[in-house]
Amino acid sequence: MSPLEKEIIRRKLLIIAENLKALEPKANMTSGEYISDVYKRKATERLLQELIEAAIDINSHRIVQTGHAAPDDYYESFIKAGVLKITPADLAEKLAPSAGLRNRRVHEYDLLDHSLVLEAVKMAEKLYSKYIQEIERFISGRI
Repeated sequence: MSPLEKEIIRRKLLIIAENLKALEPKANMTSGEYISDVYKRKATERLLQELIEAAIDINSHRIVQTGHAAPDDYYESFIKAGVLKITPADLAEKLAPSAGLRNRRVHEYDLLDHSLVLEAVKMAEKLYSKYIQEIERFISGRI
C-alpha cells in the first residue's frame, strides 16, 4: 500500500474518530431528552452518517486495492472486509447493519426511529473504536 493510500485511509479514520468524540455526550442522554431536541437529533444523525460513510469508503477502497470486485452495496462492504480479513469477520458482521441506518438517514429521513438512532450511538462508540484499531493495524501491516 502506498503512503498516499495510507494517508487517505487515515484521513477517513480521523473522521470516524472525530465523529465518535462528538457523539460521546449523546450516549448519556435519555430518550426523552434526545427526542425533544431537534438540533441534537439532526446533529447526531449527521455525525453517524458521516462516520458510517467513512468506514464504507475505507472498506470499498481496501477491497478494490486487494484485487477484488467492488462490493455490490454498503452492507456487503463490511461483510467483504471481514471475509478478506481487512477487519475481523465478527466485527464486520456487527458493523454491517449500520449501513442500513445510513441508508435510512439518507433516503427515508422522515421514517427514522429516534430511539434506534440513540441506540446506534452506543453501538458506534463500542464497535467503531474497534474498527479504527483494526484498520490501523491492517494498514500498518501488524496483522
